[in-house]
Amino acid sequence: MKRPPFEVAAIIRAQGNSFRQKSRSWLTWLHLRVLQSIEHCRTAALGGHRDECPQCGHRALFFHSCRNRHCPKCQTNARDKWIAARTKELLPVRYVHVVFTLPHQLTWLTLQNKKVIYNLLFRASAKTLLEVAADPKHLGADIGFLSVLHTWGQNLQPHPHVHCVIPAGGLSTDRHRWIHPRYPFLLPVKVLSRVFRGKFTAGLKRAFHQGELSFPGKIKCLGEEKAFHAFLRRLFRQDWVVYAKRPFGGPEHVLHYLARYTHRVAISNHRIVNFGDGQVTFRWKDYAHKGKQRKMTLTADEFLRRFLLHVLPRRFVRIRFFGFLANRRRKEHLPLCQRLLQTSRRPSSPASTAPEPKLPWAGRCPRCGAPMVIVERLTAQQIYARSLGSQSFLDTS
Repeated sequence: MKRPPFEVAAIIRAQGNSFRQKSRSWLTWLHLRVLQSIEHCRTAALGGHRDECPQCGHRALFFHSCRNRHCPKCQTNARDKWIAARTKELLPVRYVHVVFTLPHQLTWLTLQNKKVIYNLLFRASAKTLLEVAADPKHLGADIGFLSVLHTWGQNLQPHPHVHCVIPAGGLSTDRHRWIHPRYPFLLPVKVLSRVFRGKFTAGLKRAFHQGELSFPGKIKCLGEEKAFHAFLRRLFRQDWVVYAKRPFGGPEHVLHYLARYTHRVAISNHRIVNFGDGQVTFRWKDYAHKGKQRKMTLTADEFLRRFLLHVLPRRFVRIRFFGFLANRRRKEHLPLCQRLLQTSRRPSSPASTAPEPKLPWAGRCPRCGAPMVIVERLTAQQIYARSLGSQSFLDTS
């Protein structure tokens, strides 16, 4: 893929110091760490390694990545490794994509209680799917799925939602057969919406009474029990958005599909179309108008502020597995699912087999395409010392 002309890292290098000074009142150490990591990513400040192609002899210096999960440049390799590890877990069935979204009225409460709200979003959506699927009126089966948290909208404003990717069907209660869905979208969306709303508001009420929520600044009034319960009643009266996309194909499609959702950050470098004079312009899809492509221009400070709204709490797990794909059940139940589905697999269809993961281009020789081999590892100090003696040393072609 062609290198984008503008990057989040360049914006931080140009405006980062000014932004830090202006935003000192609310920036946390975690925000500062993210800014520093992205700023130094793939520069001499993090050290590097010199690689050589054993086939054509080409040598090149590569600077280390920051590996921060919020960095737009560090997600490709992490995604490829994660996807490769999932190939053996795919089932020869169609897959369904369901999205659970929180109402915008919860935005400020969420920003002040990220860990509590995001965990509750995972639990409420997962319990909703498992409960509705177990109901004999709908499926009557034990399902398995993965959930991925996204906290942003296309315009970088807060928009917490989870993407759930689900094999179409599940295990019968006696574990003797695979039950196929009776609905085109696996489960009825309106039922999912109502159950999700009930479980989330009940969990929010429980968190309030257990003292797990904080109410600083403009939401201080919600700290009073009467006001909080009135707020919950207003939430419960409105419809909550649960969206089911049209089912897509089996293993030959699901890896590509997952790659679009699992290791994304608030904005990719490829969406930034211009940066200059303290202004950032980026592309975004206006889903309120049928996904129309638009451009938005923000000041660099506002762009960085919105970007940092989506920094996750430390050690927060944003990709989780549930049902028979949960970590404690997967080893026993996944082989069982594969055995039960073996008879329904079509041997004449080679597309039902998951493709082998490909080596990322980042690990190949730019001249001949052969895998590069690391021949020397260098610290930041070594790179700096050698660059003083030879300017060509810093050539990272």
